[in-house]
Amino acid sequence: MGSEPRNITQEHLDRARVAALIRTLQPDDPLALFRPQVLQRTAQHFLRGFPGHVSYAVKANQAPEVLRCLVQAGVTTFDVASVAEAQAVRAVLPDARLHYHNPVRSRSEIGAAKSLGVASWSVDRFSELDKLGPLPNHTQVAVRVSLERGGGAYDFGSKFGAPPDLAEALLREVAERGITPALTFHPGTQCTDPASWADYIAACARIATRAGVTPVALNVGGGFPSCPGDGDMHHRLFDTIAAATRAHFPDQPPQLWCEPGRGMVSSAMWLLLRVKARGEDMLTLNDGLYGALGEWRDMVVPGGLTAFTADGQTVTGTQSPFIIFGPTCDSLDRVPDPWRLPTAIAEEDYILVTGAGAYSLALVTRFNGYGTSKLISLETVSDHAGQCRLAG
Repeated sequence: MGSEPRNITQEHLDRARVAALIRTLQPDDPLALFRPQVLQRTAQHFLRGFPGHVSYAVKANQAPEVLRCLVQAGVTTFDVASVAEAQAVRAVLPDARLHYHNPVRSRSEIGAAKSLGVASWSVDRFSELDKLGPLPNHTQVAVRVSLERGGGAYDFGSKFGAPPDLAEALLREVAERGITPALTFHPGTQCTDPASWADYIAACARIATRAGVTPVALNVGGGFPSCPGDGDMHHRLFDTIAAATRAHFPDQPPQLWCEPGRGMVSSAMWLLLRVKARGEDMLTLNDGLYGALGEWRDMVVPGGLTAFTADGQTVTGTQSPFIIFGPTCDSLDRVPDPWRLPTAIAEEDYILVTGAGAYSLALVTRFNGYGTSKLISLETVSDHAGQCRLAG
C-alpha cells in the first residue's frame, strides 16, 4: 500500500478498512481485527515514557502476532503466569527475559519454568517461597505486597499479595537465603488514581526499611488503564511513580519495572461481530460471554460500539438500549448491561467493538463450537480494493 494522506488518522483509516472488509467478505464468523501500528505506538509510549523497564503481561493477549509485534517494537521482557505463556514467549523470542509473577505455582510448574529460565519470581507466602527451592543468586524474588485500598475497577489484593507485616518477614527471608530481593504490587485493573501507586511505593519503602533490606527492584505492576486519552493519564501515572520513588527511596532507589497488559494491548485489537437475530429490544450476536466478550461479565470494557450495514455503511439515527445475548444454548450468555446502539440496527448488520485487545481472545472457550478464532491484521486490508487475508 502507498503512503496515506497525513490528515487521515489511523482510526479513520482502520474504520475504512473495516467497511471494506464487510463489503468484500460478508463475514459470518466473529473476527478479531489486529492493529499492529497502534500496538507498536503504544509499546513505544511505555518504553520511552515509563521511568524504568517495561515487561508485557502476556495474560492480556498471547496471540503470536501480538507477541511478535511487541518484540519488533523493542519489548524484550515478558510477565508470564504459566509455563504455557513462558513457552509462547520463548517461541517468539528465545532469549526473552521472563518474569514469572503469578505467585502460586505447582512444584511441577516450577520445575518446568526453571528449565525455561526465569529471571524473576514473585511470592506472597512462605510456603510458596519454600517451593521455589534453590535458585541462582542473581535470580530475583519479588515479594508481592497488598494494601487494603481501592483504586481499580476491581481489586487484585483479595487473591494475591501479602499484608505489610508478612511482606516484611518474607523480604527479610529472601535476603537471608542469598536470593536477590525485590518488591512488587498491583494497584488493581483500570486504575486511574495516581495516589494508588504513590501509596504502594511508600508502603514498599517502609517494608524495606523495617526488614533492613535494600530491594534491587520494585515492580509497580500493571493496572495501567485503557480509556480515551489514556496517553495523558499514563504520563500522569509515570510522573507520580517517578516522584514517589525519589521521595521514598532517596538513597538507593530500586530499579523500576512495570508490567502493563490491558494498557498495552487494549486499543490494538477490535472485534467485528454480526447480529444473528433481533427482537424488539434484544440482539443475539455470533459471539458472547463464552467467547471474546467474556470480560464483559465482570466489567464494562472501555471502548466504543459502531453498527454497520451488510454493505459497510455506518448505521446512524437515534439509539436505544439493547439486551445482548451470545450465540450459545445458555441463558447465562448475556452481557449484564444493555448496549446502546442505533434503533434501526437489523439482522445481519455488524457491530464493531473497539478497545477489545485485552482479555478477549484469551478468554475464548469455544463452548457449543462458538467463539472468535479468526484474526486478521487490518494492515492487510485495502480500504479501496477490499483485499484481505484471514488467519486462524
